[in-house]
Amino acid sequence: MKIQESAEMYLETILVLSKKNHQVRSIDIANELDYAKPSVSVAMKNLRENGYIEMDSDLYITLTEKGRAIAEAMYERHTLLSEWLIFLGVDEKIATQDACRIEHVLSSESFEAIKKHVHGHSSN
Repeated sequence: MKIQESAEMYLETILVLSKKNHQVRSIDIANELDYAKPSVSVAMKNLRENGYIEMDSDLYITLTEKGRAIAEAMYERHTLLSEWLIFLGVDEKIATQDACRIEHVLSSESFEAIKKHVHGHSSN
């Protein structure tokens, strides 16, 4: 399923924050990404309406099954690409920034080839 890059970033951020804090609100996402709260609120409304997240009465955000699948795929890409670039000698800060950009535009075929190379065996 292909969604907008910004939606992928939001879903990945929700996943990362939920691993740290357990409970995630829009303000946490705004602070993490350094985005304006109104922009995050609009994005959360769109993600909720499209079935990627749920919000409870206290405005805590959780990923739906389909939102979590996208978030985990983006997180895997980000982690593997960051580690690979660092291994190749790229400064950690630059590697992390580049991985953040690359993860959204890299085809599945290219990512799987990189993953296979990095892990030294074929992946599922």
